Amino acid sequence: MTPRFTLDRRRFLILTGGIAASAAFPALPRAENPSETALHGLSAFGDLKYPRDFAQFDYASPEAPKGGTFNFQPGYWYYNQNMQTFNTLNSFVRRGDAPPRMETCFDSLMVDAWDEPDAIYCHLAETVTISEDRNRFTFKLRPEARWHDGTPITAQDVAFSYETLKTDGNPQLSLPLAVLAEAVAEDERTVVLVFDGTQSAQAILTIATNPVVSKAWYATREFNASTLEPPLGSGPYRVGNLSAGRYIEYERVPDYWAKDLGTARGLDHFDTIRFEFYQERQAAFEAFKKGVATWREEFTSKTWATEYAFPAIEDGRVVKGLFPQEARGRMQALAPNARRPQFQHRNVRDAIALCFDFEWTNENLFYGAYEKSHSMFEGSDYAAQGLPDSDETALIEKLAADHDMPDGIADEAYMQPKSDGSGRDRSRLRTAIRLLAEAGWENDGGTLRNANGDTLDAEILVNASVFERIYGPWVETMRSIGINASLRTVDPAQYQERTNNFDFDIAGLHIGWTPTPTSAGLENVFASHSASEEGSRNWTGTQDPLIDALLTEVGAAETREEHRTAMRVLDRALRLRRDWIPTWNSANHRVAYWDMFSFKEPKPDYFWPVERLWWIDRAKAEALGKA
Repeated sequence: MTPRFTLDRRRFLILTGGIAASAAFPALPRAENPSETALHGLSAFGDLKYPRDFAQFDYASPEAPKGGTFNFQPGYWYYNQNMQTFNTLNSFVRRGDAPPRMETCFDSLMVDAWDEPDAIYCHLAETVTISEDRNRFTFKLRPEARWHDGTPITAQDVAFSYETLKTDGNPQLSLPLAVLAEAVAEDERTVVLVFDGTQSAQAILTIATNPVVSKAWYATREFNASTLEPPLGSGPYRVGNLSAGRYIEYERVPDYWAKDLGTARGLDHFDTIRFEFYQERQAAFEAFKKGVATWREEFTSKTWATEYAFPAIEDGRVVKGLFPQEARGRMQALAPNARRPQFQHRNVRDAIALCFDFEWTNENLFYGAYEKSHSMFEGSDYAAQGLPDSDETALIEKLAADHDMPDGIADEAYMQPKSDGSGRDRSRLRTAIRLLAEAGWENDGGTLRNANGDTLDAEILVNASVFERIYGPWVETMRSIGINASLRTVDPAQYQERTNNFDFDIAGLHIGWTPTPTSAGLENVFASHSASEEGSRNWTGTQDPLIDALLTEVGAAETREEHRTAMRVLDRALRLRRDWIPTWNSANHRVAYWDMFSFKEPKPDYFWPVERLWWIDRAKAEALGKA
């Protein structure tokens, strides 16, 4: 079971990612990384794996046949996208609900390699040149770059895209662009991104992967409009058939301008990528069982444990298996909204967390499928463990000179206490009652009230009825100690609107961080300035100078070791704040698919967009009658 899932922004950088060699950026000394040198890639801390003019990424499959339709239900999405419905094709703004994968219709200056942790390679751009002060990045565009209508992609298009996304883009795009002073088209093929000097060293790794849109297209259209008119794109796919809220098809562009570039060669094999939209998971599962959808990642543990016994599984037409999660951190957590006065005291958030019995839930509702989460960066090397090491201690002492440090920051990393598995652990509940009393909430005939007579209201917002089974016992436990807890299920569009506007008490979010999280991506979730930015992922309303200082340390890191140290101390501080309530995590993708595909193994370590990597195996498809 997972709450709403979003990928921390990073286009094909999937939110910080990639590495590229020859000229590393910015970790190497300047003598080894000279300014004003035309580069083919940028890396945060190390070597670029792929040389200039490389033929393909190692995980790509140029020999794979093209053709067929991939009908699947996506497990992640970006920006204003929604997996359960859509009413607009404008994916880069806050307004409306767009379908997943609209980003595949657009290209970017640079893209990342999915088998490297923090590098990006030139795509629309042929080269990038960095000024001595690192505030100007000059991109020379490829002369062959084209829009789908055959017109050239120009520097004016790129400059327009950056300026427009900064002012009118979805917060996942606009917030990182706050440090961009201007985007200047020097000529038809040369564009310069000029930063204000406050940017982190890794900011460009996120920003250079932003989508580029057509200036001419939007000269006669409102950029912020919610519209079902297919936009002019340049990517490997374009919008095909659709029915708003029901289905959408993306058609592969056969004459895609970049199909023979190393950054695109051997990817995107399906002629059509199709999504069916379902309000409820059970309906989506039934469609998969019938072969309407042919690939599915299962996020419901009960379904995985008890319902994958239908005829197509038993006779081998459907394959069921596990694929390892990517080597990057994950945060699955619930957000008590501290903009609401009842959640502003840490004790209240802590008490609510104590009412959730993971051990009982995992045994009785999850079929033992999950592990308990404690970290904001679970499953990665950034999750703090035990006592701070010497580097972490040094950073803590450095920050203590200017900031109030939370109690316990120098102790072992905070771990959520284990319950007795009964579903009503009396010791935990006594602790919760004590914490609430210390925060000023007293029992009044079975209901907690503060000095003003207000009740402690805690409504959990969900977008699918499947969560009622999971959160129902938690609600009942909160009620047993006097919290006025409830559960509200809303439709997907309303859920997105309410979370965008921070109009909720408690809501769940799943973030897949990039392999090397950038400060820009982290700020969208944890920085003080994002707390007031509607559409950001700072759902808890976190505003803390110490957290901001740690985000600055992450951005200023010049080595992997410095970056890892700053991330671990950030994790320690966030866990002590109790802003988020970590829930559960899994080490694997649970996947089932009709046995009509082939794919290259092993899968990439850092990103796994199946629709861009797999292909139709004609012999298998014919055997299933799906050729």
